[in-house]
Amino acid sequence: MDISAELLQAVTDMGFVSPSPIQAEAIPPILAGRDVIGQAQTGTGKTAAFGIPALELVDVQDRSVQTLILCPTRELALQVADEIRKLAKYKRGVRIEAIYGGDSIERQIRSLRSGVHVVIGTPGRVMDHMERNTLKLDNVKMMILDEADEMLDMGFREDIESILDEMPEERQTILFSATMSKPIMQITQKFQKDPVLVKVVKKELTNTNIEQVYFEVKPKAKVEVMCRLIDMYDLKLLLVFCNTKRKVDEIVEDLQIRGYQAEGLHGDLRQAQRNNVMSKFRAGTTSILVATDVAARGIDVDDVDAVINFDIPLDEEYYVHRIGRTGRAGKSGRAFSLVGRDEKYRFREIQSYTKVRVEKGVIPSFEDIVGVRKARFIEQIRQTVQESQDLNLYEDMLTQLHHAGFSTEQIVAALVKRSMGLEKNEFADQNLGLEDDRRGRSEGGRFGDRDRNDRGGRFDDRRGRSEGGRFGDRDRNDRGGRFDDRRGRSEGGRFGDRDRNDRSFGSRDGGRNDGPGRNGYFDRDDKRAPRERDANMTRLMVTIGRKDYVRPGDIVGAIAGEANIPGNSIGSIDIFDKFTYVDVPKDVANRVVDAMEGNTIKGRRVNIELAR
Repeated sequence: MDISAELLQAVTDMGFVSPSPIQAEAIPPILAGRDVIGQAQTGTGKTAAFGIPALELVDVQDRSVQTLILCPTRELALQVADEIRKLAKYKRGVRIEAIYGGDSIERQIRSLRSGVHVVIGTPGRVMDHMERNTLKLDNVKMMILDEADEMLDMGFREDIESILDEMPEERQTILFSATMSKPIMQITQKFQKDPVLVKVVKKELTNTNIEQVYFEVKPKAKVEVMCRLIDMYDLKLLLVFCNTKRKVDEIVEDLQIRGYQAEGLHGDLRQAQRNNVMSKFRAGTTSILVATDVAARGIDVDDVDAVINFDIPLDEEYYVHRIGRTGRAGKSGRAFSLVGRDEKYRFREIQSYTKVRVEKGVIPSFEDIVGVRKARFIEQIRQTVQESQDLNLYEDMLTQLHHAGFSTEQIVAALVKRSMGLEKNEFADQNLGLEDDRRGRSEGGRFGDRDRNDRGGRFDDRRGRSEGGRFGDRDRNDRGGRFDDRRGRSEGGRFGDRDRNDRSFGSRDGGRNDGPGRNGYFDRDDKRAPRERDANMTRLMVTIGRKDYVRPGDIVGAIAGEANIPGNSIGSIDIFDKFTYVDVPKDVANRVVDAMEGNTIKGRRVNIELAR
């Protein structure tokens, strides 16, 4: 492939033998000076696909910035910088710097002033340095956009275009993206010259060395099933994915209570906290990392035993990104998906997209886990007996325990229990699969009538009919029951009355973060009392909705990017068929309306106004 001896040696040290498909197709045209569009997922080797030619074209004698790489997140910027440093191991004199928010800008300024050849950064921090005149792009030969689709989803389009406008006219522009959406194509048409399209075909999106299994699970039993899978397969290093930040925190708490070494990763963590969490996970001190999709961008940890989709992702692409975190570099991996009743259809769509039929698994029983733990305990005893040299120190313990009045059987059973740490809980004798989650019929209607004064019950089925009408009436004062569907019908009309202040969608990570309305709707798995709507927020209406396939992330990205406000300041998002309600801080509401005038979301021109 006409690669220099220095880079070939570095590649060999990294353990690569032959190029991945994206590397084989992308490296030659980039080395030849062509603009390239690369369609590839995380885990396909795309960093080396642009990193190798970028390093080949660096002139070490010229101490100015010659290559600029833009990444959507800090984690990905750090990962790319680390990978390129490994590739540059034998190329003397090449200086590489990562610039991103959360790191000391003074330190970055000192480094840039001393001379850097390759800069890897997030759009926001790159713009900061450009405005301060501490990052000069006059001599840039190559501009690389990594995971461009994610940057657009996060609202960086305006920043990206501003950066590209400042670039020299004579340069190479390389763009890598998992999808080729309309906004991506608009950028390529505007900023690339006769680009070469390099594509990893869909059949290569999901690795054949990853065992994929799904389990149909009652929502309230998901944590229990996940713990059983961890025990059953003896998983040492595990990634768990959720759709919302709140769910990440809840699962981490549940796992820690059960004695697992778990940490969470989401957008609310400060950079120092994120670095600390990732360091412990890479070192194996933390065995379970629970994360949202956005926060997990750029996580590249070897030897991840399995990925668990605690929530089924809202986007098919996210599924591919998630399971690609295991089974890397030719190793085998596992991907388990916990599918609730409301997620079955979405999971079928994912299978259709990936063209992979995922096998349905059988949930391990409590007895299965006891058996596995016993076998593991016997193996540990065998190893201790064979390998320990000082067992004679403890040989008198059995005699002492006999003198204390215990039989040998009692002693062994007590020691095994302490070692295994397994206790029966409320799930031990239950069927946790969905097939057992049906409502009995009563004489008065298709489904048994529900106690209207119930404060603690959880209603997984929302189609129960009562004697009074087609659908059972729900107590509007109920605060304790969990309603999985917000579209229950009442006798008074086609749809149950919904308070216009109902906050139904939240987190920029794409999940539903439901606040209270008159009917008490809130996050489907939240046991706490509903919160009052924030008085400092203003509700806007956007003329785009579910029929336009819009997601919460699209709304957040567009508003944050166009109005130049932080994405995490945006409040609840409530998506209906033809329009969407979104809460923004009162002091920026007019700015958002002005900035969004005439703009597009998902390629469709939208109007935005104060909601009446």
